[in-house]
Parts: sequence; C-alpha cells; structure tokens
Amino acid sequence: MAHITVSDADFDAKVLKSTTPVLVDFWAEWCGPCKMIAPALEELGDKMAGKITVAKVNVDENPQSPQKYGVRGIPAMMLFKDGKLAATKVGAIPKSALFAWVEQNI
Repeated sequence: MAHITVSDADFDAKVLKSTTPVLVDFWAEWCGPCKMIAPALEELGDKMAGKITVAKVNVDENPQSPQKYGVRGIPAMMLFKDGKLAATKVGAIPKSALFAWVEQNI
C-alpha cells in the first residue's frame, strides 16, 4: 500500500510530526475527481517511497482537519514539510502535473 490513512485524531502525529514530507489527500467516497486522481497518488507513493508519504483523509469521517486547513473543494492535496503547510493543489490534475508539483515542493 502506497499511502496511509489519517484521521482527525492522529493528524498531528502522522502528518505534522513526520520526518519526511507528507502529501495529504482530502477526499470523499462520493467524489468522482477524487477517484480519478487516486491511482496517480498511489503511483506517486510507490515511486517516491522514502522521500514522501501519501496520506488520505476522508473529509466525511474527519471534518476537523479539512476545516482547520480551509479545504473548500475536493480533491484537495496539501503538502506538509517540517510540520508546516508548504503547498496546496485543488482538483484532479494530470499525473505528470501532480509529480512535477510534488518534485518542486519537496
């Protein structure tokens, strides 16, 4: 599995305290674009293992984290480095654009 599942309860421990950058994917079961981008995120997690962690947060089950970071639309991808939000992308983007965005920001 190329990603970890994160909840409101363990967001700080798994994301903010991580020693590697964490790409958090805020998603929901009913979100079509979220499902479209999921395979690219899996591949990213596999190809960049050790450099980045891909974390999935279900916004329906975990409303506090998306609210805290101002998530308005999903999929919303937020890259955290050293406990801080470093970059944000909203919406399904092509795999090549996703990889380029991550490379630029880690």
